[in-house]
Amino acid sequence: MIEKLDINGFKTDQRWSNSKFLPPCVFYAYTKPVDQANGSESSVGTKKETSVQRSFVLIFFCIPVSPGNSRLIWSFPRNFGVWIDKVVPRWTFHVAQNLILDSDLYLLHIELLVGSVGQPYYRFLGSAILRDNNERKIMDVGNANWHKACFVPTKSDALVIGFRKWLNKYAGGQVDWRGKYSGALPPTPPKEQLMDRYWSHVVNCRSCNIAYKGLNALEVVLQVVSIVSIGIAAAAKQGAISAVARTTVVLLAVLFYASSRLLTHFIYKNFHYHGYDHAFR
Repeated sequence: MIEKLDINGFKTDQRWSNSKFLPPCVFYAYTKPVDQANGSESSVGTKKETSVQRSFVLIFFCIPVSPGNSRLIWSFPRNFGVWIDKVVPRWTFHVAQNLILDSDLYLLHIELLVGSVGQPYYRFLGSAILRDNNERKIMDVGNANWHKACFVPTKSDALVIGFRKWLNKYAGGQVDWRGKYSGALPPTPPKEQLMDRYWSHVVNCRSCNIAYKGLNALEVVLQVVSIVSIGIAAAAKQGAISAVARTTVVLLAVLFYASSRLLTHFIYKNFHYHGYDHAFR
């Protein structure tokens, strides 16, 4: 529920977290502290009980850059499990996170605003700031009557409702483009363009960009090794290598080629475009 709403934003209290919106484009949520008693050594060598509070924060910067387009910058600071960030490459986390962002983005764009207790933050950002297709309906009925164009029945929708109230009361109901744009939304792009990952993320992310180039290089290496292996097996004179060795080389060539094709599919799906059939999800 919304606890406080004024010109400085609003804050909410949910079951497992608190959240705040700081105008014009910052939103963050943080977990309520969970105490865990752990034994630790004191300076004099005696054990004592201390209370360790595990917590994490979701921080979003969602900046409108033009009608229908926003830049999303987000972070996930926490005080536990930080060692994993030093061991596992960052791009592997981005692959999983992009699945969530892409899926929610497309659902919002086609106006399937269904209540979801588990994902209020993306719905908040998408409904309120990303200006999806639902904005077209809001423009038709007027900003003051936005609730007639949106179906927001769940408790998690408090974030959407809170933002809309703040936007109407303190920002005139819409983004102020200062005369640079009229505010009219552009035509809906093809799905491949709407959910493009390469130009929207990979080229701007150092970790994903390095991984993309490295995986493409590995794909070429696998294909070259496959071709060379076939060439060696075909060019070898009869009796120069045994039948078992020849068969092994051919099988390895097939394996390398199949691996390169699987890698091609992996690269395209995770670094270019991952299509969804939302009707079955």
